[in-house]
Amino acid sequence: MTYTAHSSAIIDAGATIGSGTKIWHFSHICSKAKIGSDCSLGQNVFVGNDVLIGNNVKIQNNVSVYDAVTLEDDVFCGPSMVFTNVYNPRSHVTRKHEYKKTLVKKGATIGANATIVCGVVIGEYSLIGAGCVVNADVKPYALVVGVPSRRIGWVCSCGVILKTPDKNKNNPQNQQLYCLECGLKYKISDEYCEKI
Repeated sequence: MTYTAHSSAIIDAGATIGSGTKIWHFSHICSKAKIGSDCSLGQNVFVGNDVLIGNNVKIQNNVSVYDAVTLEDDVFCGPSMVFTNVYNPRSHVTRKHEYKKTLVKKGATIGANATIVCGVVIGEYSLIGAGCVVNADVKPYALVVGVPSRRIGWVCSCGVILKTPDKNKNNPQNQQLYCLECGLKYKISDEYCEKI
Protein backbone atom coordinates (compact mmCIF):
# COMPACT_ATOMS: atom_id res chain seq x y z
CA MET A 1 0.00 0.00 0.00
CA THR A 2 1.25 3.52 -0.74
CA TYR A 3 0.21 7.00 0.32
CA THR A 4 -2.52 8.97 -1.47
CA ALA A 5 -2.50 12.66 -2.34
CA HIS A 6 -5.12 14.93 -3.90
CA SER A 7 -4.23 16.13 -7.39
CA SER A 8 -3.85 19.71 -6.12
CA ALA A 9 -1.22 18.73 -3.52
CA ILE A 10 2.46 19.42 -4.25
CA ILE A 11 4.83 16.65 -3.17
CA ASP A 12 8.43 17.64 -3.87
CA ALA A 13 10.74 14.92 -5.18
CA GLY A 14 12.64 13.23 -2.35
CA ALA A 15 9.97 13.51 0.35
CA THR A 16 9.53 10.31 2.37
CA ILE A 17 5.87 9.43 2.99
CA GLY A 18 4.66 6.27 4.70
CA SER A 19 2.07 3.78 3.58
CA GLY A 20 -1.58 4.66 4.15
CA THR A 21 -0.94 8.39 4.63
CA LYS A 22 -3.49 10.74 3.04
CA ILE A 23 -2.61 14.24 1.86
CA TRP A 24 -5.53 16.52 0.99
CA HIS A 25 -6.20 19.60 -1.17
CA PHE A 26 -3.58 22.31 -1.73
CA SER A 27 -1.01 20.85 0.67
CA HIS A 28 2.74 21.16 0.07
CA ILE A 29 5.34 18.64 1.27
CA CYS A 30 8.98 19.72 0.88
CA SER A 31 11.64 17.41 -0.53
CA LYS A 32 13.43 16.44 2.70
CA ALA A 33 10.34 15.96 4.87
CA LYS A 34 9.83 12.57 6.51
CA ILE A 35 6.22 11.52 7.20
CA GLY A 36 5.24 8.20 8.74
CA SER A 37 2.45 5.79 7.87
CA ASP A 38 -1.31 6.20 8.34
CA CYS A 39 -1.14 9.99 8.76
CA SER A 40 -3.77 12.48 7.61
CA LEU A 41 -2.73 15.92 6.40
CA GLY A 42 -5.74 18.15 5.82
CA GLN A 43 -6.34 20.91 3.32
CA ASN A 44 -3.64 23.59 2.93
CA VAL A 45 -1.01 21.90 5.13
CA PHE A 46 2.65 22.84 4.63
CA VAL A 47 5.48 20.52 5.76
CA GLY A 48 9.04 21.91 5.66
CA ASN A 49 12.30 20.16 4.86
CA ASP A 50 13.69 19.62 8.35
CA VAL A 51 10.48 18.04 9.66
CA LEU A 52 9.95 14.56 11.06
CA ILE A 53 6.37 13.31 11.46
CA GLY A 54 5.69 9.94 13.08
CA ASN A 55 2.94 7.40 12.43
CA ASN A 56 -0.80 8.02 12.79
CA VAL A 57 -0.40 11.79 13.06
CA LYS A 58 -3.45 13.93 12.27
CA ILE A 59 -2.79 17.46 11.01
CA GLN A 60 -5.96 19.44 10.40
CA ASN A 61 -6.55 22.19 7.81
CA ASN A 62 -4.31 25.27 7.51
CA VAL A 63 -1.36 24.07 9.61
CA SER A 64 2.25 24.81 8.66
CA VAL A 65 4.86 22.47 10.15
CA TYR A 66 8.05 24.49 9.70
CA ASP A 67 11.67 23.35 9.79
CA ALA A 68 13.02 22.09 13.15
CA VAL A 69 9.66 20.59 14.24
CA THR A 70 9.29 16.91 15.18
CA LEU A 71 5.90 15.28 15.76
CA GLU A 72 6.04 11.84 17.35
CA ASP A 73 3.45 9.08 16.76
CA ASP A 74 -0.26 9.75 17.39
CA VAL A 75 0.02 13.55 17.62
CA PHE A 76 -3.08 15.62 16.77
CA CYS A 77 -2.68 19.18 15.43
CA GLY A 78 -5.97 21.11 15.42
CA PRO A 79 -7.13 23.43 12.64
CA SER A 80 -5.03 26.56 12.05
CA MET A 81 -2.66 25.96 14.96
CA VAL A 82 0.78 27.51 14.47
CA PHE A 83 4.38 26.33 14.87
CA THR A 84 7.30 28.77 14.84
CA ASN A 85 11.03 28.16 14.48
CA VAL A 86 12.75 31.49 15.15
CA TYR A 87 12.34 33.25 18.48
CA ASN A 88 12.99 36.79 17.25
CA PRO A 89 12.33 36.94 13.48
CA ARG A 90 13.12 39.97 11.35
CA SER A 91 12.47 40.21 7.64
CA HIS A 92 15.83 41.89 6.99
CA VAL A 93 17.90 39.49 9.18
CA THR A 94 18.54 35.90 8.08
CA ARG A 95 18.29 33.59 11.10
CA LYS A 96 17.99 30.11 9.57
CA HIS A 97 21.06 29.09 11.60
CA GLU A 98 19.13 30.04 14.76
CA TYR A 99 16.14 27.72 14.31
CA LYS A 100 15.05 26.33 17.67
CA LYS A 101 13.87 22.72 17.73
CA THR A 102 10.33 21.94 18.84
CA LEU A 103 9.38 18.41 19.90
CA VAL A 104 5.77 17.24 20.25
CA LYS A 105 5.83 13.90 22.02
CA LYS A 106 3.69 10.83 21.47
CA GLY A 107 -0.06 11.20 21.75
CA ALA A 108 -0.13 14.95 22.44
CA THR A 109 -3.05 17.08 21.20
CA ILE A 110 -2.73 20.71 20.16
CA GLY A 111 -6.06 22.55 19.95
CA ALA A 112 -7.32 24.79 17.16
CA ASN A 113 -5.58 28.17 16.75
CA ALA A 114 -2.95 27.41 19.41
CA THR A 115 0.53 28.87 18.90
CA ILE A 116 3.64 26.91 19.83
CA VAL A 117 6.62 29.21 20.38
CA CYS A 118 9.75 27.43 19.14
CA GLY A 119 12.19 25.59 21.38
CA VAL A 120 9.72 23.78 23.62
CA VAL A 121 8.92 20.14 24.36
CA ILE A 122 5.23 19.22 24.46
CA GLY A 123 4.97 16.18 26.76
CA GLU A 124 3.38 12.83 26.02
CA TYR A 125 -0.43 12.81 25.92
CA SER A 126 -0.65 16.44 27.01
CA LEU A 127 -3.60 18.49 25.82
CA ILE A 128 -3.05 22.06 24.62
CA GLY A 129 -6.31 24.03 24.72
CA ALA A 130 -7.63 25.94 21.73
CA GLY A 131 -6.09 29.38 21.33
CA CYS A 132 -3.21 28.77 23.77
CA VAL A 133 0.19 30.39 23.39
CA VAL A 134 2.74 27.84 24.59
CA ASN A 135 6.11 29.41 25.40
CA ALA A 136 7.51 26.83 27.86
CA ASP A 137 7.80 23.05 28.09
CA VAL A 138 4.57 21.18 28.81
CA LYS A 139 4.67 18.19 31.17
CA PRO A 140 3.34 14.77 30.11
CA TYR A 141 -0.46 14.45 30.58
CA ALA A 142 -0.79 18.18 31.38
CA LEU A 143 -3.90 20.14 30.41
CA VAL A 144 -2.85 23.69 29.54
CA VAL A 145 -4.89 26.74 28.55
CA GLY A 146 -4.45 30.49 28.19
CA VAL A 147 -2.07 33.18 26.99
CA PRO A 148 0.58 32.44 28.01
CA SER A 149 -0.44 28.86 28.67
CA ARG A 150 -0.63 27.48 32.20
CA ARG A 151 -1.45 24.03 33.51
CA ILE A 152 -4.94 23.71 34.98
CA GLY A 153 -5.12 19.94 35.33
CA TRP A 154 -4.15 16.53 34.00
CA VAL A 155 -5.58 14.32 31.25
CA CYS A 156 -5.63 10.58 30.62
CA SER A 157 -3.99 9.17 27.50
CA CYS A 158 -7.56 8.66 26.21
CA GLY A 159 -8.13 12.44 26.49
CA VAL A 160 -10.49 12.52 29.47
CA ILE A 161 -9.71 15.14 32.12
CA LEU A 162 -8.57 13.52 35.38
CA LYS A 163 -10.29 14.93 38.43
CA THR A 164 -7.73 16.49 40.75
CA PRO A 165 -7.91 15.07 44.26
CA ASP A 166 -9.01 17.21 47.17
CA LYS A 167 -6.02 19.16 48.53
CA ASN A 168 -7.12 18.31 52.07
CA LYS A 169 -6.54 14.59 51.61
CA ASN A 170 -3.88 12.99 53.83
CA ASN A 171 -1.10 12.89 51.23
CA PRO A 172 -1.67 15.35 48.36
CA GLN A 173 1.84 14.71 47.00
CA ASN A 174 1.13 11.06 46.24
CA GLN A 175 -2.43 10.74 44.92
CA GLN A 176 -3.67 7.93 42.70
CA LEU A 177 -6.56 8.30 40.28
CA TYR A 178 -8.43 6.11 37.85
CA CYS A 179 -9.66 7.48 34.56
CA LEU A 180 -13.45 7.25 34.72
CA GLU A 181 -13.58 6.57 30.96
CA CYS A 182 -10.97 3.89 30.30
CA GLY A 183 -9.89 2.78 33.80
CA LEU A 184 -6.18 3.61 33.51
CA LYS A 185 -4.54 4.44 36.81
CA TYR A 186 -2.31 7.49 37.42
CA LYS A 187 -0.11 8.80 40.18
CA ILE A 188 -0.32 12.59 40.37
CA SER A 189 0.97 15.51 42.40
CA ASP A 190 1.11 19.26 41.90
CA GLU A 191 4.16 18.76 39.69
CA TYR A 192 3.65 15.60 37.66
CA CYS A 193 1.28 12.93 36.38
CA GLU A 194 2.43 9.45 35.50
CA LYS A 195 0.67 6.30 34.39
CA ILE A 196 0.98 3.40 36.85
